[in-house]
Amino acid sequence: MSWTALVPIKQANGRKSRLAGRLSLPDREALADWMFRHVIATLRSVREISDVVVLCACVPDGWSGRSVRDDGSGLNQNLAAACNLLGGRRIAILHGDLPFLSVADVCALLVAADCGYAIAPDRHQTGTNGLALLSTSDFPFAFGENSFAAHRLARAGACAVVQRTGLAVDIDTPDDLGVAHGLGMALPVPAA
Repeated sequence: MSWTALVPIKQANGRKSRLAGRLSLPDREALADWMFRHVIATLRSVREISDVVVLCACVPDGWSGRSVRDDGSGLNQNLAAACNLLGGRRIAILHGDLPFLSVADVCALLVAADCGYAIAPDRHQTGTNGLALLSTSDFPFAFGENSFAAHRLARAGACAVVQRTGLAVDIDTPDDLGVAHGLGMALPVPAA
């Protein structure tokens, strides 16, 4: 069975603002663009994914794939609307700031969802970096503070938790930059 990957992204001018003390605005923008391209390329390399869709306020430069408009009403509401538009079946949601994401990571998340749905927490075990849902019907998206716990309790029945470095390491804070650097990512990422 094929999957649709949905990648919500924030737009330019202020992306990764919590990194302002460590990276200049151009370097933050370059880092965000590089991570987005990496996540998209990884998703396009997964055989089980037939479509990659970006959830955004406006189409990113160079993006030629499908997109769903973020109307500014909030991530959770926009995800529910996007999933409804996409048919709500076999949808994987992955954030665009996962610099170590691999094909094996994505495949592990998709396989784990055979029980109904799978969650990939961040490295702190508080946030959610990925969800794979066999059906999004009535799924209560809860991205934000403590989303991992909220998503684990979202539905009765089986929920798989997938813990892999490529799914767990996102870059939001200066501490995240340090972890990514320790794992071998050169920082700041130069503009492409």
